[in-house]
Amino acid sequence: MTDLLAAASAAALVFAATNVDDIVVLTVLFVAARGADRPRPWHIVAGQYLGIGALVGAAVVVAAGLLVVPDPWTGLLGLLPIGLGVRALLARADDDGPPAVVGSLLGVAGVTIANGADNIAVYVPVFRSLDPATGLVWLLVFAVLVAVWCAAAALLGGHPRVVRLVARAGHWLVPAVFIAIGATVLVTSGVLPRLADLAT
Repeated sequence: MTDLLAAASAAALVFAATNVDDIVVLTVLFVAARGADRPRPWHIVAGQYLGIGALVGAAVVVAAGLLVVPDPWTGLLGLLPIGLGVRALLARADDDGPPAVVGSLLGVAGVTIANGADNIAVYVPVFRSLDPATGLVWLLVFAVLVAVWCAAAALLGGHPRVVRLVARAGHWLVPAVFIAIGATVLVTSGVLPRLADLAT
């Protein structure tokens, strides 16, 4: 029982540490869902599960030695949220509410994957060291915490102050958040120096 609690606690700590920025993304998406009806709340929840599932699945496959992820090329995934943010800035129809930066389940999953591409570097050594039973505990904890993250973001996204802030500045704030996320992924991944080396 002690081993089970220790495994669950460790999984919760790793999940929280690697997904704290997802709260911001999810909150923005839930506010956009209230204002623009896109994406729908179930798109956000299902897309988050799909995105986190893809990240964990990739980490498990890499940990098993079945695939090599070229590092730092995963940083190019940062172009996805940048593209979505720029598109929302260019295509905004009105200034009264947040633009629908992401309008579908797959869009939410894509942003989740792009925002969490660096998580794979943390998850791979962890899953490599776990036995199957402990790995299952980790997967269950991750699944529960995705729901907790979505619930917390939905509450934040429904808070009057947050809604008012996004209503006033949403036409540029929401796209700016996505562009900042993408830029952070690009810069911290180390892919930009690699691209510069290729260009010279």
